[in-house]
Amino acid sequence: MSVSKVIVPCAGLGTRFLPWTKSIPKEMIPLLDKPAIHYIVEEAVKAAMKHMVIITNTHKPALTNYFDADVALEMALKEKGKEELLSSIENLRTKLQLTYVNQSEPLGLGHAVGCAKHIVGKEYFGVMLPDDIIINQRGALDQLLRVARQEGGSVIAVQEVPLDCVSAYGVIGIKKQITNHLFQVSNLVEKPKQVDAPSQLAIVGRYVLSHKIFPALEEMGTYATGEIQLTDAISTMMHKGEKVYAFKVEGTRYDTGNVLGWLKTVVGMALQHPEYGDEIKSFLEDSQGTNSFLYNPSKTISHLSSE
Repeated sequence: MSVSKVIVPCAGLGTRFLPWTKSIPKEMIPLLDKPAIHYIVEEAVKAAMKHMVIITNTHKPALTNYFDADVALEMALKEKGKEELLSSIENLRTKLQLTYVNQSEPLGLGHAVGCAKHIVGKEYFGVMLPDDIIINQRGALDQLLRVARQEGGSVIAVQEVPLDCVSAYGVIGIKKQITNHLFQVSNLVEKPKQVDAPSQLAIVGRYVLSHKIFPALEEMGTYATGEIQLTDAISTMMHKGEKVYAFKVEGTRYDTGNVLGWLKTVVGMALQHPEYGDEIKSFLEDSQGTNSFLYNPSKTISHLSSE
């Protein structure tokens, strides 16, 4: 099985981050020293992807500009001996072809994936959602590719979540457990109630899918109202003969889809960072004491005493 293309849906409005996302795409919000989309492209390169299709819209020029060459900036940095500040972007740009496809209407994840049909063709392909940042020495997409080649079918990344959280996810039903981490899927349910959840294995934003998903998506479009769900199309594809597997990916998963998740991601990444980790850990430990910056009045700047 040859897989060289990956779709990254980025056309969402980012309403949970307003007013920030009025001018800055959610995928460009910083996670420490680089934006979410940078982590996604790095993971794709680790998985030996050759072509990334970013689904975007006309209101996100910052996203399309991020990986473009900036000759003036590069010359200025070179003159100052600071070329390394852009080296990570330049390295990614040379290893991956980027194509931007406009999603004219916000009709859901399934519709976004369908926008890349003309580029994917008759191949298996990856899908990566930028809201899910998964940190591991072996990237999550690369883990799925190994399973897809081994089993000869489509693969979905899953994570076991508490029962009271299943209503926030797409959840898989289990046809057969193959190993402790690998399952054949019987059905998928989008955001089920607790009593209706077929398992506690939630889909977490990485897929390797057959091109057979595209006719299934078109079938969804004939009767769908509102958003076209990718999970529904996967179910249709599966019921027409495509084997679909779920794999518990290894790594630390951060959900950056809302402000609280983004804050937790920044703190979690900072604690693991070789340069910032010790300082952030000390700051958090200090914040528990009455002499911390948060509680010590002498550390609070005020002009009241001089008036």
